[in-house]
Amino acid sequence: MIKLVNLVSRREGYTHEEFVERWLGEHTDIAKEMPGLKKYTTSVPTDPERSEYDGIVELYFEDMAALSAAFESEAGERTNADAAEFIDMEAGPTMYVEETVQVDET
Repeated sequence: MIKLVNLVSRREGYTHEEFVERWLGEHTDIAKEMPGLKKYTTSVPTDPERSEYDGIVELYFEDMAALSAAFESEAGERTNADAAEFIDMEAGPTMYVEETVQVDET
């Protein structure tokens, strides 16, 4: 399983609250349509005034080929185009990782 992890920052002109509303609402509806997406999580800081980023997104795919295909699809293009309207696409780091769970008591 491959996970894309991205620390996201809002574009200039958005408050943190406006950013979160757009990200967790309209944008999530678009992103969920990407083919091959196995899991999609978002995390928002509990104290945004003290956080360098406005959130963390984690997208899970079976492998890198599935991830690439998802972003090259029509739904992936719509997702990126929508994100570019309210996310500073160059601000946060992106990592492609294989997750190893050490403890999971949820």
